[in-house]
Amino acid sequence: MNKPRAGSVGRVAALVFGWVGAALLGGCSTASLVLGAAGVATDTSVTWDVVKHMHAKLTEGDDIPCVRLDSVQRALNPRCGPVVAGSVRSTDLRRAGLQGCALGVAARDPRVWPALPELIAQGARPESCEVSPLVELARRPGCPDFGAASPAVLASIRQLAETDPRAVQFDVLRLLSCPNAVAAGLDDVLVRWQARGALDPGRVAFGPLGALHPDHLGTPLARALEAQGHTALQGLGGHDGVQPASFELALRGSRWTALEWWLARVPALANRVPAAHGDQLPWVPLARVLTPNFMDQPAGRAGMIGFLLARGANPWQKLPFDAGSSVVHYARTLRSPELALLDPPTAPSVVLAAMPSPGPGE
Repeated sequence: MNKPRAGSVGRVAALVFGWVGAALLGGCSTASLVLGAAGVATDTSVTWDVVKHMHAKLTEGDDIPCVRLDSVQRALNPRCGPVVAGSVRSTDLRRAGLQGCALGVAARDPRVWPALPELIAQGARPESCEVSPLVELARRPGCPDFGAASPAVLASIRQLAETDPRAVQFDVLRLLSCPNAVAAGLDDVLVRWQARGALDPGRVAFGPLGALHPDHLGTPLARALEAQGHTALQGLGGHDGVQPASFELALRGSRWTALEWWLARVPALANRVPAAHGDQLPWVPLARVLTPNFMDQPAGRAGMIGFLLARGANPWQKLPFDAGSSVVHYARTLRSPELALLDPPTAPSVVLAAMPSPGPGE
């Protein structure tokens, strides 16, 4: 191949960059710039290497085009469009150097859930992942929209839960018992876990009752777990998950039925909740409710305080993080409008009645 003359390269570079500058000011796309550069190169007999070099400079830092990704990478990339049945190749799945675990990437991002059936069909297995793919999903906040998933995707999620023993974890119980999972029928996995002994006392390192979503505490599964010997107190113990315990979630969301369930079994929760992890402190529900941004519906804070007070909560309870302070002091520090509920002002008639009667001659 003939090398371009230095002068011609310089002239082409000047022409291209001048044209690019004008094109950018005119709002032209990168593709237009490339075509323009190709035209300049053709007209001046400059090699295609010059054009490729300029294209690389122009697109430096851009996302890799989907056409340059392999079938697995395209399936796991939301910007590459929906996954087409049969588009994932097993050879790409086995290719060394694939970033992360394909099943884990697909499971934790609902946008690429359609890739799950394709990956499993081509031989992807959860045991090849360092972390259970369902745990990857369960660690994300909130309850995913399982209702938007296709039957094939739901079947894949169910398969991941039933074939991977590592999925029997605190966060996955929360995931599969949350309202959207129940509506999609995924909670039947938990029933099968319990039936085959996967949730037996001694086989799990956490309290399943604390892992269940608050709305799931009145179900036959919860009653079966209690009948097996699991207790609400154990459900408040430590666990290796990242999701909050069921009682805290019920408090945050004003889930009254679940709160009644917890307080009926552990009345002391009205005043003190044990720490779930070694690097945490116990906490006081009244103080937690007063904390800004804790409750899902801040307008319900007064109602929650009244609920807790009616069930034995002490507004003068000392705070674990400040033994010299109480819930009332904390409310004063926050200038909380609920202070009057915690420390009602004394009525004048009550003050007069409490004063001693004057003695003779006074």
